[in-house]
Amino acid sequence: MAQEKVKVAILGGSGYTALELIKILLRHPGVEIVAVTSRQEGAPLVAELHPSLCGRFDMRMTPFDPDKLQERGVRCVFGCLPHGVSMEAVPALLERGVRVVDLSADYRLRDPNIYAQWYGESHRDLAHLPQAVYGLPEIYGDDIASAQLVANPGCFPQTGILGLAPLVAGKYVELANIIIDSKSGVSGAGRTPKLNTHFPECNESVAAYNVGQHRHTPEIEQTLGDVAGEPVQVIFTPHLIPMDRGIFTTIYATPKRNVTDAKLLDLYGAYYAQAPFVRVVTHLPATKDTAHTNFVDVTVRVVRERIVVLVAEDNLMRGASGVAVQNFNRMFGFDEKTGLW
Repeated sequence: MAQEKVKVAILGGSGYTALELIKILLRHPGVEIVAVTSRQEGAPLVAELHPSLCGRFDMRMTPFDPDKLQERGVRCVFGCLPHGVSMEAVPALLERGVRVVDLSADYRLRDPNIYAQWYGESHRDLAHLPQAVYGLPEIYGDDIASAQLVANPGCFPQTGILGLAPLVAGKYVELANIIIDSKSGVSGAGRTPKLNTHFPECNESVAAYNVGQHRHTPEIEQTLGDVAGEPVQVIFTPHLIPMDRGIFTTIYATPKRNVTDAKLLDLYGAYYAQAPFVRVVTHLPATKDTAHTNFVDVTVRVVRERIVVLVAEDNLMRGASGVAVQNFNRMFGFDEKTGLW
């Protein structure tokens, strides 16, 4: 007997991550999308905002109403709302027994004081914050499977965390002397127009931003601290690069013991042996290799008594919507690769 499809809804359907989610879920054999919500007036067709879906998806967007979602049998909601907005919607869903994969930053940081420090506002859902599981399957996979609320990870943090996890787990590097240098395509800034992502401003230009202040820093340190079993400190510097999508991250760390390229590649290969979407490669990765896929490509080199880790991913797929479906698959008992392979 065929497994009954899981009815899902997507909150905040106008952005890039929602579009990627819809495209993935349309080919997922175990999912039925029953609602896409938006604050847009006039209940526009989803395909009006995302013309690539014309002829494939004829649903209209509707306002968020948790009672109606419950009545329609929704079992899982993907939240594509901005930080600060998501925490207003999630409690009503959890109280109705709906499981949530939240793509905002609202539930990623366990300490509400750290959230307030980095996001400039108080956390308004302290009741549910402790139950959130950070949605990085390679680190927290077993906890994700039973979670009611999954905090989908940020795009930059995944490259930093997955690039460093084998090293910090085995105490191969100094934990307070790590540099993470990342470049992201413009879609990482979202679909809402901004001056710095206006074409004449960002084309033919590369620029750093939020130096020493980027909100993904505590997210990286929190998870790497879990892996290491002790605090980890990083300097994280993001850059905007003039391409549509993709992240390339270069990590510099100081080894605590003698290592070689071959030993480190073996270490990474063993650490990610059961991780279908982390490809440990011997060549130097590139963003084109991971574009429109859920793969993270990583390699490692020893250079002048430093360890250099190179990581590439698609910021919209693996960086957001793809890993959200990975988490959904674990939560509802599907093969982790379903809809993504």
